[in-house]
Formats: sequence, C-alpha cells, structure tokens
Amino acid sequence: MTAFPHLLSPITLGPLPLPNRVLMGSMHTNLEERGDWNRVAEFYAERARGGVGLMVTGGMAPNREGGVFDGAAGLFTPEDIANHRLVTDRVHEEGGRIAMQVLHAGRYAYTADCVAPSAIKSPISPYTPHELDEAGIEKQIADIAIAAARAREAGYDGVEIMGSEGYFLNQFLVTHTNRRTDRWGGSPENRMRLPVEVMARVRQVAGADFLLIYRLSMIDLIPDGQTWDQVVTLAKAVEAAGAHAINTGIGWHEARVPTIATSVPRAAFSWVTQKLKGQVGLPLITSNRINRPEVAEEILARGAADMVSMARPFLADPDFVAKAASGRAARIAPCIACNQACLDHTFAGKVSSCLVNPRAGHETELVLAPTATPKRIAVVGAGAAGLSAALTLDARGHQVTLFERDAGVGGQLRFAAEVPGKEEFKGLIDWYRTELAASGVTLHLNHRARAAELAGFDEVILATGVRPRWPEIETAPNAQVINYADLLSGQATAGRTVAVIGAGGIGFDVAEYLVAERPSTTLRPADWRTEWGVGDPTCWPGGLMTPEPERPARSVTMMQRKPERPGRTLGRTTGWIHRASLAAYGVQMLRGVNYERIEPAGVRISFGQSRESPRLVPADTVVICAGQESERGLLAELGDRPVHVIGGADVAAELDAKRAIDQGTRLGARL
Repeated sequence: MTAFPHLLSPITLGPLPLPNRVLMGSMHTNLEERGDWNRVAEFYAERARGGVGLMVTGGMAPNREGGVFDGAAGLFTPEDIANHRLVTDRVHEEGGRIAMQVLHAGRYAYTADCVAPSAIKSPISPYTPHELDEAGIEKQIADIAIAAARAREAGYDGVEIMGSEGYFLNQFLVTHTNRRTDRWGGSPENRMRLPVEVMARVRQVAGADFLLIYRLSMIDLIPDGQTWDQVVTLAKAVEAAGAHAINTGIGWHEARVPTIATSVPRAAFSWVTQKLKGQVGLPLITSNRINRPEVAEEILARGAADMVSMARPFLADPDFVAKAASGRAARIAPCIACNQACLDHTFAGKVSSCLVNPRAGHETELVLAPTATPKRIAVVGAGAAGLSAALTLDARGHQVTLFERDAGVGGQLRFAAEVPGKEEFKGLIDWYRTELAASGVTLHLNHRARAAELAGFDEVILATGVRPRWPEIETAPNAQVINYADLLSGQATAGRTVAVIGAGGIGFDVAEYLVAERPSTTLRPADWRTEWGVGDPTCWPGGLMTPEPERPARSVTMMQRKPERPGRTLGRTTGWIHRASLAAYGVQMLRGVNYERIEPAGVRISFGQSRESPRLVPADTVVICAGQESERGLLAELGDRPVHVIGGADVAAELDAKRAIDQGTRLGARL
C-alpha cells in the first residue's frame, strides 16, 4: 500500500492516460535558446525517468512579437520542429509524456515590437505595447493555433495555452489592461472573446485526440482583476471550446503579492482551485508552493483538485515521483522556493538551475560518474559546501570523512532556518542529515580537525565557512552589542528597540527575525493572506483586498554605509518582497551613514562625507551584520600541502548557499 494513494493513482486527461496525478509545471529554463538540443532533451528525459505523469515545457512563443524577449524560442521553422522532435523522442523513449506550453507575452515582452489589447505599459517591462487592430488580433489567434499544430508535428502529446500570470490572453480579460470599445473589449463577454476563440481555433487545427490544457488565472491579485463570476464563466467557455483540463494560474507577474517565494505558505492557493470544483466537468490542476508528496496527497485527498502541478521541485529532484512511490519520500531533495538559481537566473538570461541541485539544467555537463580511482578524502566543515562535496564524492565511490566542529550539520544554513519565512531551510538541513545517514560518509561531530590527523588522506577539502566581521566602530564599554550569529543561534537576545548595522541580505534576515512574531505567518496561512491582502475573489475582484500587517514585535532601524538603496543585492525576484515586508512592519532604513559611536542609548551617526545631520539612533541592542571573514585557520596549519578551499572559506561575501553548494558539487564531480 503506497503512502500516497491519491497522488500515485492514474488519471486520463482527454485522450492521454497518465500513470499518476503529478504534473511538472512549465518553467522557462533558457535552455532552448542555447541551441544545444541534446542538453534540452536530457533535461526533460531525466525527469521522465523519474516518473512524473506529465511535463509541460517552458513557454514557447507563437511569433516574434509574442516572445518574452528577443530570440525567445518557438516553432517558427522546419528546423525548430526537428529540434523539438529530438526532445519529444527522448522523453517518449524514457516512457514519459510531454506537452508544450504556448505563451504569448503581450505587454510583458521585452521587445519594442510587443503588442497588447491597449497601449498600456507594464510596470515590469520597458516598452509600451502596440495596440492591436482587428487584423492584428486575427494574426495572433492564427499564430497561436499554428504553434499548437506544429507542436503536434514535433511529437508533443499536447499543448498548454498560457492564459494566466498577466500574459497576453489574460491582458484581454480585465479593464486594468483592456480599454478597448470594439468587440474585443468593454463587456466581460467581449473581453473573454479572445481566449475562447484561441481555444476553439487550437482545437480545430490540433484535432480532438490532442491534449489541450488551458492555464486560467483564477485569482489575478491586481486592481480591477476578474470577479469570481467572470472566472467561472470563462472556465465554462473554455471547456465548451474544447479544453481537456484547466490548470491553475495564480497572480499576475506585476502583482504586489508573493505567490511562489519561500515565505508563501505551502499550498497557499489550493483553496482557489477548490472553489472551481463542480463548476466545470474538466479535471482541475492546482499549483503554487507544493513541494512535498505529503502536501500534494492532502490536496487531492480533500478533493481540492484532480492533479497537482509542481515545477521547481523537479529542479531540486528529478526523481521526486520515483522516490515517493518507492518509500523514499524523506530522500526527496527539497525545493526551498528560494528563487536564487531558478527564477533569478531566468530573468537574468542565465540557464535556470537549482540551489539544492546544481545539476538541474546542466545534466550533460555536470555528470556524476563513478570514480575509477577511489581516494580517501577529508572534508572539513559540514556547512552547505562541505555537505555537497562529501555526498557527491561518496556517491561516486570515494571514501569520505567529514569533520564538523559543531554539534550538528548545516553551518550557516542553520541561521537561515531561524528567519521567519525561511522555514523551508529546516527541511533542507533534515534532508542533508537523511542523506548522510544513508551514505558511506564517516561523520565526526564536535570535532575540530587538526593538520596532523589529515596527513593520511589523499585529498583535503577545506569548507570551514566564515565568521562574522566586526567593524571598527568606537564602542562604549557598557553598550549592548551582539553579532548576527549569536542572535540567530540563540546565544544572545535583543531588546525591544534594535539598531541593525548592515543592510545586506543578512541585515534583512535579521530585521525580519526581530520584527516577526512566532510562529511566522508562513506557518499560519489565514494570517498570511490577511497580511498580504489576499481575499476571496467572490467578494473581492481579483482577490485583492487591503493588507493588514501584524504589529511588529520590536522597533528596528537598519543602517548601511553605502548611499545606494538598502537591499539592492537581494534576489532579483524576491528582493521586493523583503523590502515590502519590512516596510509594512515599520522598519526604518537609513543609507549613507557614518557610524560615529555605539553607546548604551543607541548609535550616533552622521551622513555623507561632510558628516551632516548628526543624530542618535535609539537602541537598547545593536546587532552587527557587517559581513563576514573567511575561516581559514586550518589552512596555515597545513602548510604547503595542496588543499581545495570551497564555500565561505573561499569567498566570504554575502552568505551564498547557491555558490557554496555548486562549488562543493562540482569539486566532488571532478576529483
């Protein structure tokens, strides 16, 4: 008897029988644009081998003006079709099923040729779109239909038409972006004409035996969004037009409500999909922040949806389904929803990967082959870098000994796990513990390695991490000053009024730790919705109501020497969330600061080179978040012996788990 009877039960979508109810949701990886189609094929093939029921590709442009950026991939030529056939053939050889998403970006396109229902610029793209005339609209419909027909020719099992997240079809649905007065605008019936016509045309050209999914925005989370009655009406019309299933879309990209970041509660929006149950006869697929088989099983068991879409969890672990089915759920590498190597890479034009699994997107290049010459290897430090190196080396057949001076593994990851909204890091540490227990790695905790005991190893890897940097600031003897490590580890506590010196990533984490009550709203979904203004779309058009943040637990002021905006180095797709959250909690942010003196009553500061506007920032506790220094004491003890230095011991910039895990994995792959 499987632990996940609902998740692993078969389902049929239209003409396509599926072995389980797991959909790998669409992710734009930037792989297709690289032109290495073997690499694209292996990315999907590895996930097909992992047992996922159905995969949906990243969005393919139906035409040049509809591409998310110049040069976005699509099926424009016979060569494109042949390239995609390499992917579908490889997936089918592995027993998988794959659909292609057709995505027209509309005003979200980063191209001067972008088009939309009305000439209204998006706040997240640089160009004002061209308003389409009747002939232009007909061209877009025809191009989307042609893309679907070409997907069938390329061997795909179906297509998903992207009608959510604020893209082209979504833009026609709401007055926020559609100011037209012709038959494509005005009334709700006119505004939904385009997506319905697109679905009917796709069904006509693709045939009844070709899977057709519509990605429907069920809650827009923008001003003037769709009412719930309009969502239901569109769902019924899409069904009548020939859809086989409806996938859930949550929020526009420009919405000021987080929808997939780590601070969003797990399965935070499955209730929205459940509201549509019974309104249509189609299978419904739910999505967003579902990263564990237990979470997916609970959603299906209570009837909230017929299938579950998980995208980034298949970056973290392509064997997600196989492990769940074979009783190894604890060994599924967890998606922590950090966005650092996936979405941040996507929007920077890089290949999307995964902080937890650097092989994602690099399957043909980062190969973990068994070693022909096993070695005895010492890894010193069980933080992110040391853990990834040790486990990679062990998996390849080396004999690995891991030394850790503390009582537990995780290093700086343990600090992240204490930050409200970053609870997923606890699951990552638990996963490392599970993997160590299942490996052949010899682990020594509470053990500070010395040079003499490392002499017998063939290779030594130094992953000893960092220590907090203490800035040179005049400090009164009785001032209450602590560093971030002591605070987050529980070795020190803070008063009710706190000054934070340093406004980088650690400073922001510390500020959130100080102002949030426990447990965080990430673990209290109803309170999280209130905090961010997510309402029932039956009552609130677009599901957007007035946010009601909780009262801060402390009064906090953040400061930095640099004159730039605090948080400039935060993640591209998550930085705004942290800034908005701290603003809602009333955190003050000062920049261009000179630290004159730390006193019992607070921090005396001034501004600029001329030291203007001197003042006292009141604080009964000052927390130092002024960076780190590499911990390399052991390196000097080892003398001239060759040593591999990775992670924070190598570069002591912002605490960067992505770089540390990537370094450890790549070193483990090549030794």
